[in-house]
Amino acid sequence: MKIYNTLDKTKNWQGVTGGKKLGQKSLLLLFHLTNVTVGYFFLALVVPFYMLFRRKGYLAIYRYFRKHFSYSPLKSFLKTYHNHFIFGQCMLDRFAVYAGKKNFFKMKISGDEHFHKLLESEKGFIIASSHVGNFELSGCLLKQEIKRINVLVFGGETKEIMENRSKLFNSNNICIIPVFDDNISHIFAVKEALSEGEAVSMTCDRNLGSTKCVKSEFLSGNADFPIGAFTLAAHFNVPVIAIFMMKKSVSNYNIYVKPISYEDDGKISKKEKAIRLTHKYVKELDAIVRKYPEQWFNFYEFWKEHSDDTTIKK
Repeated sequence: MKIYNTLDKTKNWQGVTGGKKLGQKSLLLLFHLTNVTVGYFFLALVVPFYMLFRRKGYLAIYRYFRKHFSYSPLKSFLKTYHNHFIFGQCMLDRFAVYAGKKNFFKMKISGDEHFHKLLESEKGFIIASSHVGNFELSGCLLKQEIKRINVLVFGGETKEIMENRSKLFNSNNICIIPVFDDNISHIFAVKEALSEGEAVSMTCDRNLGSTKCVKSEFLSGNADFPIGAFTLAAHFNVPVIAIFMMKKSVSNYNIYVKPISYEDDGKISKKEKAIRLTHKYVKELDAIVRKYPEQWFNFYEFWKEHSDDTTIKK
């Protein structure tokens, strides 16, 4: 099995929250005064313009439905609109929570026992997150005092976003570790957290820092997946769980907690352990995307082929 070093900048695309500073402040004010569903109404009108002027993202999602779900052109277009609409809803839901409307949302959790078992363990663990559903909202709504969770986030967001995140996350025993392209300080913070028996949450479907990845079968093609989180898990010998928070209706979310593990005979290398964990995570991601195809939020060409020239020899 090969480990690749991807130089494709789209794989490092961070997905900065839109709206700029003024727009974000306006949303916070709006949701202080009214219900988030008011925002949904305006969102439905805005989405067509967003699709028109963000054509690369629109085409990537349209092709995702056409190729990987074999939908007709018309159905793919309608699904693409719905995908953008749900994505916008997830963004608005975050701002509603920032504005103090936490009680508006209800959660149904599947596999919660896996999460609490790791919280009560002395060892640290890794939470594999993804750009599906509304993972960030889980950090805002799931409150626990047992173990600190350290979350890696893109450091290029606006001051309003970072401050509201920090305020809500801190109240839930969550610490933010910002990641910047020109700084590796987050690596030391992650290693320290795992060494201290804390939890670390990392996105595992998109590069955030490291560019090392492996090719894995996903839906009806092969795609690159970063191996960094699973390399850390193998190195520190800590367990991994994946958490998916998927929007079910206006105010309801389904949360799925999935253990990421494999048959370990104690004879494989740390490199092979990391690769097996990556493939297991991709298998769980594949299952959740098939169940919620309209909540896949990687707005670029995700499936790409490699040449052997990019292979890293270990």
